[in-house]
Amino acid sequence: MTRRMPRRTRRLRNAALIAATVGGLVAANGPVVTAVAADVYTDFQRSRPEYKAQYGSWETIELPEEYRGQAVHAALLYTGDVLLIAGSGNDAENFEAGTFRTILWDPVSGEAEEIPTPEDLFCSGHAYLPNGNLLVAGGTRDYEVLADDVTHAAGVLTVKNERLDESVTLPAGTRFTARGNAYTTAEEVTVPPAHLMADGSSMAGEQEVWIEAEEEGEGPVVTGGQQFQVEEFSAEERSTLYGQGDTITLDKQNYTGLDASYEYDVASESYRPTGRLTESRWYPTLVGTGDGGVLAVSGLDEFGQVVDGDNEVYDPATRTWANRPELERYFPTYPALFRLADGHRLFYSGSNTGYGPAEAGRQPGIWDLADNGWQDVEGLRDPEFNETSTSFMLAPAQDQRVAIVGGGGVGDSEESTARFDVVDLSEAEPRYQPAGVDYPSPARYINAVTLPDDTTLLTGGSVGYRGNSQSDLHLTTRYDPHSGHLQDAAPNEVGRNYHATALLLPDGRVMTMGSDPLFSDEDNTIPGRFETRIEIYSPPYLFAGERPAITDAPQEVTRGSGFTVATEGGGVAEARLLRPSAVTHQTDTEQRSIALDVSCPGEEAPAPAASGDGHCPDGCCGGGTVELSVPEEEGLTPSGWYMLVVLDDHGVPSPARWVHVG
Repeated sequence: MTRRMPRRTRRLRNAALIAATVGGLVAANGPVVTAVAADVYTDFQRSRPEYKAQYGSWETIELPEEYRGQAVHAALLYTGDVLLIAGSGNDAENFEAGTFRTILWDPVSGEAEEIPTPEDLFCSGHAYLPNGNLLVAGGTRDYEVLADDVTHAAGVLTVKNERLDESVTLPAGTRFTARGNAYTTAEEVTVPPAHLMADGSSMAGEQEVWIEAEEEGEGPVVTGGQQFQVEEFSAEERSTLYGQGDTITLDKQNYTGLDASYEYDVASESYRPTGRLTESRWYPTLVGTGDGGVLAVSGLDEFGQVVDGDNEVYDPATRTWANRPELERYFPTYPALFRLADGHRLFYSGSNTGYGPAEAGRQPGIWDLADNGWQDVEGLRDPEFNETSTSFMLAPAQDQRVAIVGGGGVGDSEESTARFDVVDLSEAEPRYQPAGVDYPSPARYINAVTLPDDTTLLTGGSVGYRGNSQSDLHLTTRYDPHSGHLQDAAPNEVGRNYHATALLLPDGRVMTMGSDPLFSDEDNTIPGRFETRIEIYSPPYLFAGERPAITDAPQEVTRGSGFTVATEGGGVAEARLLRPSAVTHQTDTEQRSIALDVSCPGEEAPAPAASGDGHCPDGCCGGGTVELSVPEEEGLTPSGWYMLVVLDDHGVPSPARWVHVG
């Protein structure tokens, strides 16, 4: 496939010359260009080496026009390429035209290519498989219809079958009647037979189907329990097969979920179909399990309703999904879930995005997949503002601490919070505590990226819903989990709100993409446009002089064992395994940083331990060879590909080298 190079935006070629020129204009025109002069001076200051060494630096990149897409989903692959999935990209015209997009971009060479996208994977979920392929499941079955555009009452009808010996299939367009009104089904539906209960009674088989009234207006609206009859059936047939409905309305019709499932095969650069999901899902969360499988939870179903606690697991050996009724647990859409060190528990931070009632599934807690047990985690401030908040596991993962930052009210609320809380999940009764510093502004849609030096970059977001009233935050900070300090960083220049993504690149930079504002003006009158520019952030450690480097390392390493790497360019004090991101809607269940125990040549290698701090015994190993060891807990280091970095005693990381943990 053809790959094309991006265009880099040159903001300033000669800051001193431009500043002098603008100075002359100010003298001639007064306040008209004062703001321009201030901007030029700010750009000049940010270009200075001393500024970059303290705050880092941003660069804006534009892909060739034919590859500029909506980066709703972003994943870093073990090749170093970035997969940018748009699907229909929140564009109803694209959806109707069947235009679904995925772009593969090489951030080193700048080359890009289009990947054929088989279905609308917009607002799907994703997780890495042990072999490094990306499992992508769910997506968009149909776009929402706003209440003002709904002309015919519609909703979900439960079709019941009381016949013990036969299932019944009704074709799409089957006509039901109730109270003199007629409704038609949107698709074919097969209703299973009734079954006998232990007491000798029978229970009707049930199946749901979407129906729409034939007549416009409020006459066909049903808001209480109502029985519906199949028009063409005889009276006897109607007595054993009928419909029940109570919410056939003119209300807004939500997006509906898709049962699509694909493995993105990294080697062939293509989507490979798998067995379909057992439940259609839009806005689901996918998270790995201890046996190499993937758990799918939540999402909107094929009728636009939040999946009511029905969860399922993908088996990579058979490439199929299976219902797991013993793991019943309700969450709002895109819940933030984190695997804990023991491998069988997940922590739900409370962060989520999009859909679900305010009173259900909002309580943070620890979910035990071994017995479906649940332990509430209390103490979170502003719990009513968890929607569109960001959560991340603090580095190193051995500490088992998770932070939650910002967030807004349920739905399209314009309210947001500056809350910054942290919970230590290694405690017997974990409880959220204030981080000691709040975020500089109330914010939603912040993206969090954990860096090799253990700090987490927090960037973008907006104060209001989808950046309304020009409320995008040109704000970037770095949180140090060891000191608890929130450090200023160079501000992002491109506003990032809803549908923005960010991830760590192997060279230590951070890539940010996307943003989908409703409006592009302060008065909220001009429609917004999806942001297609990419920004790359270079942290201060990239301006700190010579970096250590890994010159040789095994491609395969094993949990609970040691391995040797060759290094150059200075001493080695620490080492980290960084799991790559697969992020959407400020939700990333993948990224984590694992500290490796370090020993110098000739020393006895320390036993792998979950509590290892990653430091070599004497503070720093000289250049040459270093012995590293991986913790044995699968829950800390799930099987898959990682970026291996070593750091010197000043916290400067090497460029990453890809290794596979098995």
